[in-house]
Amino acid sequence: MKIQLALDRMTIEEAIVVASKAAPHVDILETGTSLIKEFGMSSVQKLKEAFPDKHVLADMKTMDNAVYECGLCFDAGADIMTVMGACPIQTVEACVKEAEKRGKQVMIDLLNTTAEQREKLAVFKHAIFCEHVSKDEQELTGARLTFTGGRLKTAAAGGLTPESISGMKELPDILIIGSAITKAENPGLAAEKLRALILEKEAMQ
Repeated sequence: MKIQLALDRMTIEEAIVVASKAAPHVDILETGTSLIKEFGMSSVQKLKEAFPDKHVLADMKTMDNAVYECGLCFDAGADIMTVMGACPIQTVEACVKEAEKRGKQVMIDLLNTTAEQREKLAVFKHAIFCEHVSKDEQELTGARLTFTGGRLKTAAAGGLTPESISGMKELPDILIIGSAITKAENPGLAAEKLRALILEKEAMQ
């Protein structure tokens, strides 16, 4: 089980500082959508340059223009990029093909997808499927993630805390954690405690 650290709503320099503290206890560093929108692909490039031994994910949330946006991410050094599962199936397929051609990976964000869409997306066996509760849902409606797992490679995102992770019936392959680490007084210690919690929970399953 891997931890993905979501770096959002901060400067690139702040992201690198936080990541350096948490890096020993996390596996994937996510260049959040807000960093990419504010600072462009240099946010991906600088994070990869600072942490060449870590997998870096570019949270592009691609909806269209798949090959071009894949190229932006992967040329900047990303190992993984995200595409929205609610977009046309052709866009997801183009992302997956481009990633495979480059030896990279795609994470399909299942935010606001229907059961029918999810069934169609299941053909992409080598992708990572991310269950996602949006920030607006969390803040405006109090929605929280309920993860049930599955037979494909899975990730979970959306306001995850030690308490919500403890309550999961089954852990996904990747836990995407943001403010529980980035807003902690000691991000390194917070990441270390989350890793210990996950190891303990894995041992119980």
